[in-house]
Amino acid sequence: MTHIPTSIEAVQQMLAGQNYVCGRPLATVTFLSLTLGKPLFLEGEAGVGKTEIAKAIAAGLGRRLIRLQCYEGLDAASAVYEWNFPAQMIAIRTAEAAGDTDRATLQSDLFSERYLTARPLLQAMQPQAGGAPVLLIDELDRTDEPFEAFLLEALSDFQVTIPELGTITAPEPPIVILTSNRTREVHDALKRRCLYHWVDYPGFEREMEILRARAPEATETLSREIVAFVQKLRTEDLFKRPGVAETIDWAKCLLALDVIDLSPEVIADTIGAILKYQDDIQRLQGSEAKRILDEVRKDIAAQ
Repeated sequence: MTHIPTSIEAVQQMLAGQNYVCGRPLATVTFLSLTLGKPLFLEGEAGVGKTEIAKAIAAGLGRRLIRLQCYEGLDAASAVYEWNFPAQMIAIRTAEAAGDTDRATLQSDLFSERYLTARPLLQAMQPQAGGAPVLLIDELDRTDEPFEAFLLEALSDFQVTIPELGTITAPEPPIVILTSNRTREVHDALKRRCLYHWVDYPGFEREMEILRARAPEATETLSREIVAFVQKLRTEDLFKRPGVAETIDWAKCLLALDVIDLSPEVIADTIGAILKYQDDIQRLQGSEAKRILDEVRKDIAAQ
């Protein structure tokens, strides 16, 4: 287990050690979250590195990462715990076969931790060998308001209640990171409990740093073409603009194909690595990819 970084620069160094390139604004809010013990709420487009920073923090601190992947219809029971009903039924039948009819004792045993399956929120409240875990509540905007209200209560006191066992309080509050792709607005009451940061698309040089860290095998020339092309795509009228994750994936695809530099043909063959909707892909058919590539090369030559 590594101690919490004592400066913004130390946070950047810790994240860089996990190949996560972090600008000072994000490093600052991360440092404050770790130092003050407040949840960190990250919003931004999909693929800009919100989930990855939670992974990098957990790895950098040597803590366990517990991930709650949110989805429509997620409720408190699914996020906190459930009882192992098959095992409970076996225990009941075993007790009946053995002639054990003490119902109070059997009920007490059935609803003990022995038959409890801990889900992410409960896991985060339990003691961990390496220190308080990193709890990632990913894509919170996919859930509904009742779950937000429950989460607000759970994160206020870092405790959850199991009717059969009572209230369980975290011995040490977990490091909490919430993410949202902003498909809907998250309630202000929850945001007020957190430090907030909007994770935007990086600039050219920052994205080059990221690509060097994540795909170091790529040549400088190819990397510049990749980043410039993706950044140019983000200015186009697309249904879904490619994120940094797509930039990295595309670079790895091109390396696997031993591509030295971009061409309209290579772009057409690998476009599915950066664009995920057919309407967007069709926009880049024919001369459109060549037009963007020509603009990219002019921009690079002018730098």
